[in-house]
Amino acid sequence: MASKTASKTKASNKIDIGINEKDREAIANGLSKLLADTYTLYLTTHNFHWNVTGPMFNTLHTMFMGQYTELWNAVDPIAERIRSLGHFAPGSYQQFSKLTSLPDVPASPPKALEMIKILVKGNEAVARTARATFTLASDADDQPSADLLTQRLDIHEKTAWMLRSLLED
Repeated sequence: MASKTASKTKASNKIDIGINEKDREAIANGLSKLLADTYTLYLTTHNFHWNVTGPMFNTLHTMFMGQYTELWNAVDPIAERIRSLGHFAPGSYQQFSKLTSLPDVPASPPKALEMIKILVKGNEAVARTARATFTLASDADDQPSADLLTQRLDIHEKTAWMLRSLLED
């Protein structure tokens, strides 16, 4: 009798959301990379908010605060989608450093224009990660992940454009 109870419990814990395990794992892995990229970009943007100097200080300080706040608010939905797919979300600096496609923030704060260039590259990199994972989610008919990724793509592409605009004469 105990073995029937154990197998029933195990079966009731099985995820059956219409996406097979292989696809859920691939999407969760892609979302884990997105989470690592998002968190790394968050740290870089927050660092730049604290350390920006020069004639564009007030504009950039305020802009960076809006950007790091948006990034901070993005990490939880990404992590919760990974959990919804039945996988654990990465959550340590060690895991993030292995998964991210972004370099760590420079040890010494760069000049304001260099900060902007770094953030353009960072937002473009996060967009590339989201786009690669979107293909996986779309192919697996995973609408919640695809929707999340579409939102992230829009935000990162728009942020990169706004930052690039600051670099034009």
